[in-house]
Amino acid sequence: MTDITRFKPKTVYVTYIASTREKVWQALTDPAFTRQYFGGFSIEVEPNAGGAFFLRNPNGSVHMSGGVVEWSPPRRFSSTWTVEGMEGFNKLPPSLVTYEIEQSGGSVKLTMTEASDWDIPDDILAGGRSGWPAILSSLKSVLETGKPTRCENGVAAGLRRGGEEGGSAEGVAEFLILRSARSGAFRRMASRSEFAAILRDAASGRSSG
Repeated sequence: MTDITRFKPKTVYVTYIASTREKVWQALTDPAFTRQYFGGFSIEVEPNAGGAFFLRNPNGSVHMSGGVVEWSPPRRFSSTWTVEGMEGFNKLPPSLVTYEIEQSGGSVKLTMTEASDWDIPDDILAGGRSGWPAILSSLKSVLETGKPTRCENGVAAGLRRGGEEGGSAEGVAEFLILRSARSGAFRRMASRSEFAAILRDAASGRSSG
């Protein structure tokens, strides 16, 4: 059983959606629905605590796996996420992603929390910080309008780039550097290989300084 007390929140996002709790729950847990807003990636879940969790690439291969920590429809869904499909990432510790769904007047308040039990470098966190808002905005758009947003999805595009380049850390690093350069997040990075080295050092418990 996963000891969730050791996981500390790293990123928290709150989205208000004009929908019902049941429909938001479906959007988070149904494979066909998740493909609509997650850049073609799909989430598959065994619907019970202790069940298996998978995030699949558009080609059907497993990109992330984990276990369901809490399954309380339509209120709370929590699972671990461990990278499987990218070299250089697959030795990193798992993260814990939790969705809380609450009624808020005529809307639904969706709170997404990503937690970890290790000190993640800001260079790695920056990718999620640019990607999760795009994913959640697209989810909101699908539920409210029937169509996903057309903005570039940071996380999904980064994962897709990794797959196109053989599932390598360098493939994802290149995308994250280009994406984050606009905000100056990686001003000190000279190349995608340097960023990939940070990921590998993190996985082995070292610091890139």
